[in-house]
Amino acid sequence: MRRTSALLLLAPSLAMGSDYQTAARKAGKWLDAQKLADSPNLYSGTSGVALYYLELYRATGDKAALTKLESIGDSLLAGAKSEKSQGLYSGSAGVGFVLTEIWKSTKQNRFRDGAVAIVDGIRATAQPANGGVAWGDSTDIISGVSGIGLYLLYAARELNLPAAKETAAQAGTALIARGKKTEHGIEWPMDSKFPRMMPNFSHGTAGVAYFLATLYQDTKRKEFLDASLAGARHLLSIADKENDRCEIYHHTPDGLDLYYLGWCHGPTGTARLFYQLYKTTNDKEWLTWFARSGNTLMNAGIPEKETPGFWNNVGQCCGSAGVGEFSLALYRITKDKKYLDFAKRLTANLLTRATADGDGLKWIHAEHRVQPANVQAQTGYMQGAAGIGVWLLRLDEAERGKPSALRFPDSPY
Repeated sequence: MRRTSALLLLAPSLAMGSDYQTAARKAGKWLDAQKLADSPNLYSGTSGVALYYLELYRATGDKAALTKLESIGDSLLAGAKSEKSQGLYSGSAGVGFVLTEIWKSTKQNRFRDGAVAIVDGIRATAQPANGGVAWGDSTDIISGVSGIGLYLLYAARELNLPAAKETAAQAGTALIARGKKTEHGIEWPMDSKFPRMMPNFSHGTAGVAYFLATLYQDTKRKEFLDASLAGARHLLSIADKENDRCEIYHHTPDGLDLYYLGWCHGPTGTARLFYQLYKTTNDKEWLTWFARSGNTLMNAGIPEKETPGFWNNVGQCCGSAGVGEFSLALYRITKDKKYLDFAKRLTANLLTRATADGDGLKWIHAEHRVQPANVQAQTGYMQGAAGIGVWLLRLDEAERGKPSALRFPDSPY
């Protein structure tokens, strides 16, 4: 069945861009029929799928969604002890985040107990490093110290575990020591072995600096803010700032002409640092760079045009759903309707790219830019129907004037 035929399954109003909840439910119909991934991780595993059912239950009160949510939550509890990675998107930190959110909605204490056990495990596996602590060599948001540290700060707040904040601070100390001075500030490598330097959010300086800014917000220790500002100054020194934009290349030394647009390596993710610095310092300069990141996207010709950094992908990590999330944040912060209109345009395009499967919807796309022929429909959050479904529910909430209750540890919105 052709992708565009999926719209025939939806209410006429959806094709006009209004009934986003209907499309989100159809994403859930497809998820209901799938065998879920064996991995519990947040990026592509069952933790991300749990968030879809959590948001559907929060938005609609659907008891079937609650039953599914608790079932997946119990599977996460059973599998958490065998998770070897501590990462936010790759391991136990992400599982702990999802268990905490399930507990907050269900009030079932077994989920809180599971999240607390994960925090204890993360703290117990921290190793001395550079005057602080670390979990392996990676510094980044997805699997490294920055993402794990953000989860610990989240856990300290949501689970009332002050010791988690102290461990996060020790992780911040180690990251400061690993920063490399540049002409205008500081940059951080993803790890000591990776041959390229990536400046943006998921694997680079923007993500590390975001964690340090959040750490300052929670601890008021000035060294964390100073390092975060130095990271941001470095990023601005290498950004393309012409035509009221703020766009930063993918990597050095051989990726200076490659510009991604999504959460992972583009302005969608890196703008999170600018907004967090605005919240932390109240300096409106950072709000300007946040808005200029939005201008970069709105003037790129997407979603109608694919670019080298915005390929056949509609997911949260690299594609339309993630850019839509950022556009909605811009609208809620600035109250400028052009951003909401852009989010709706992205979503209208996303819906035409859905494929009908039974009475559900799935999205077949390419996860990797360098593997354009490798296309598949995934279930998970960052590359699959779960994340797209959550985006559709969030846009539905915005249409109805309701705020979203779900905030990731690495989000300032």
